[in-house]
Amino acid sequence: MYNIIGFFIRYKNTLLFLFLLGISLALSIQTHSYQKSKFISSTNAVTGGIYSWSHDVDVYFHLREYNTRLRNENQRLHQELFNLQAVTKDTSFLDTLHYASEYTVYPAEVIANNYRGIDNYILLDRGSRDSLTEELGVITSNGIVGVIENTSPNYARVISILNSKLPINAQLKKSDHFGTLSWNGKNPNIMQLTDVPKTAKIKKGDTVMTNGRSLIFPKGIPIGTITDFKLDDEQNYYEIAVKLFNDMTNIGNVYVIKNNSRPEIDSLRQADE
Repeated sequence: MYNIIGFFIRYKNTLLFLFLLGISLALSIQTHSYQKSKFISSTNAVTGGIYSWSHDVDVYFHLREYNTRLRNENQRLHQELFNLQAVTKDTSFLDTLHYASEYTVYPAEVIANNYRGIDNYILLDRGSRDSLTEELGVITSNGIVGVIENTSPNYARVISILNSKLPINAQLKKSDHFGTLSWNGKNPNIMQLTDVPKTAKIKKGDTVMTNGRSLIFPKGIPIGTITDFKLDDEQNYYEIAVKLFNDMTNIGNVYVIKNNSRPEIDSLRQADE
């Protein structure tokens, strides 16, 4: 208490000056419109900066929550997109559209990602308890990632597209010409598309996408762009280098795709064998 009293006694002149200065400034601002507008502008700038800083801090501590919301929203949008692509048109009696929920999309997160070997795998934080099973496709918003090989109750092991044992059916976006997409174990950003006939018209920059023939990936998921191509030794088919849209060395959130029509189609295929 004595220290506080001593402080006021020691700095009484300075405190009186600041008090009178504050009163004079307040009177000046109140009676002069120019000074008042400048004061309000300065105050807005200061408070705006404080609120902006406070908002940034709040966003930082809620990033996980926001990311979860975005992932769930993307899951819903992906599912709606795939199902819209599965719409079939029947004009036998009326020009109507029959909508079928052919695909279900599940969100997941990568907790381990190998890309330095020739046969690489990815581990997801979702498993059979989350309805994941074998042979489901895995994608990101940029393109394909791999195919689930096996699951445990809480985790799923994915064969990465950077795996020599995982061929993918792919086609050119500008035509129906298709081939086999595989990886030669060299550059994790480049894959090889083979068996595309030389009659196909291709050029650098063309987009390569999934063609839906395997029942794992829906048709139309972008894979990458053509960076180089040449004819094989027999001069019948192209050997095409495809630069992936996905950065396979940096994968976080992914989406697992389930084709709900696959069991029915598989049963018909087995009946023919």
